[in-house]
Parts: sequence; structure tokens; C-alpha cells
Amino acid sequence: MSSTGELRHTALDALHRSLGATMTDFAGWDMPLRYGSERDEHNAVRTKAGLFDLSHMGEITVTGPQAAALLDFALVGNIGGVKPGRARYTMICRADGGILDDLIVYRLAETEYLVVANASNAQVVLDALTERAAGFDAEVRDDRDAYALIAVQGPESPGILKSLTDADLDGLKYYAGLPGTVAGVPALIARTGYTGEDGFELFVKPEHAVELWQALTKAGEGAGLVPCGLSCRDTLRLEAGMPLYGHELSTSLTPFDAGLGRVVKFEKEGDFVGRDALREAAARAEQNPPRVLVGLVAEGRRVPRAGYAVVAGGEVIGEVTSGAPSPTLGKPIAMAYVDAAHAAPGTPGVAVDIRGSHEPYEVVALPFYKRQK
Repeated sequence: MSSTGELRHTALDALHRSLGATMTDFAGWDMPLRYGSERDEHNAVRTKAGLFDLSHMGEITVTGPQAAALLDFALVGNIGGVKPGRARYTMICRADGGILDDLIVYRLAETEYLVVANASNAQVVLDALTERAAGFDAEVRDDRDAYALIAVQGPESPGILKSLTDADLDGLKYYAGLPGTVAGVPALIARTGYTGEDGFELFVKPEHAVELWQALTKAGEGAGLVPCGLSCRDTLRLEAGMPLYGHELSTSLTPFDAGLGRVVKFEKEGDFVGRDALREAAARAEQNPPRVLVGLVAEGRRVPRAGYAVVAGGEVIGEVTSGAPSPTLGKPIAMAYVDAAHAAPGTPGVAVDIRGSHEPYEVVALPFYKRQK
């Protein structure tokens, strides 16, 4: 929300409305939920290409001689070890180990980083980084208004983007970013993705967003590119087994509780916020395995939702964190935290309590969907 309590609008707001988008409040932003059929949008990303406005994400720039040292102290990952031009998935935790947010950090230059936070947590992350910067020769800058973010995702996305840029897309690895020009617009071209498909994120100045969106739309006409809303982004990331803050991640969970202990780098030099609590969480997880994040596939047609209980033998053994119909599998699916004893794929007798009815579900390994390389 803006300081006046009104919804914030991206630079593409008028364009979304002209395309007939159904808009929704998402983390204080007025965002496109869908343009037509969310199933069609989902399938376009899986088979051709989709175009997303992600300008609600929170960009924070960290610069200065001790930028790396600050981020190594403030975050759980080894950020100083990231080479310029590369990106890393990491988390920012509280002193008690609870997850404040999951982040992507791009190292743009030797002493310059771009931290990308979830829209709902951008202010929390900004405040935490600013507070943790005390004593470091580094500056934390709120750049949320400095960027619009457009993503093109799907198997046709490299071809579409290549027609608009001479940047070396073939040399751009997964989890990397490079400066370039797309359709005449200066951009940071990144390749991270949140759909399970190949794709690119284009960080540009807000005043260039409409021009770039229109150029991508024109370039993608023959390749089946369609505009996509947040609804299909959620089903795409769910099929790809990717966590969403507020569902699979929260302050009540440590990275070890979420099965993402690998992002915590105890071996890095110096102290970092949450180190002691996370050491304890790691030891606890080894002694007494926490609930495990698993996939559930419905045998019937009823769709599970976040918060529904997972049951076995009449006992509650877990909780659904995300659920939706899967266009790719043609069945309802869910992610859920379940007791370790029921986490193995194929564990018999597992069901979801959907309004009092115990609907049978198959336990499967995540992700539900993996693209062919």
C-alpha cells in the first residue's frame, strides 16, 4: 500500500486494463490476476511463452566497499563468494532463525548488489538490511520505484528475446544477469525464473516498461506468447515445487524446518544474524527430523487449500501449504508439511481433510513437473 492506504500501481497498469485483465490486490499492489483463462495462460508458459508484469517485487541496492561483508552478515548465504554477473537464492532470517523472506541477490559489480525481495516483505527486508548495515561501509538504497520488472517465460522465450537484443543470451547461465539493450531499452537481463521453465527477467526503468512490453508482445506473436497473470504464476510455481513466502516459508520456520537448510552457509567467514539459532535448528533437524515438505496428488477432483489438515489413520500428520488444480497433470495437487514417517513417496493411507471428508492423496516427491532440458 502507499502511505495513503491506496493500492500501488505498476507502470503497466493502464496497459493491463486495456487488455481486459482481472485485477487484484496483491501485497498492496493492484496486479493482473488473469487476462482470460488462467489454464490457457499456464499452458502457454509450459508449451510456448508467457509475459508477466512482476514490478511489485522489491528491489534494494547495496553498494560500497563493505557491501559483500554486510550481506554476508545480514543474510544466511555466502554472498561474498558470488562472482559479478551471477545471482544466488538465499534467505534473510531473524536472530531466532525464523525466515523473514527468501531472496535473489545479483552481484552487478565488485561492490554493487541488487537484492530482490518478495512484494509482501520488501519493507521488512529493507528495514532489516538498513538496521544491519550499522558499522559497515556500505549503503542500502530502496530502489523499488527505480525499476519495472517484466518476465518472459517458457520454451519459446529465448527465441523471442534473441530477436530483440544482441546480448549474449546463449552465454547467460541459469542464476546470472547481464546488462544489455532489449528493443532499444537498457535492461538488466536475468535468467532465474519462478515457473519451472526457461525464461528471463528484464529490470528496466518504469518509463520504458510499456515500450518493452509492446515490443515483446509483437516479437512473440508468431511464437504463441500471451500475457499472463498472477494466478497462473502460482500454479506454475506449485507444479515446479517452488516455495512461496506466507505458504511454505514463514517466520515460524527456520530454513531447516522448510527443508532448505542448504542455503545456510555456516562455513563462511564471520558472524551472521541467526547463526547460533540456526546451528541449533540444524542439530535438532538431524536428531529429530522436522516435518517434510512433500507433494500430494489427488485421486479425486476436490482441490485442497492452504491450512487443510493432512491425515493418516485418523490422526493429523501434517498441513497443506499450497493447493490448486494442476493444468499439466490434470489433477488437483498440493504441497504440504507432513511428519517424516509419512513423507516417503507412495506412503499408503494419506488423505486431506476437505471440509470433513478425508479425500485420498498420493504422496510424491517434489517437484511435480520438471522441464525437459
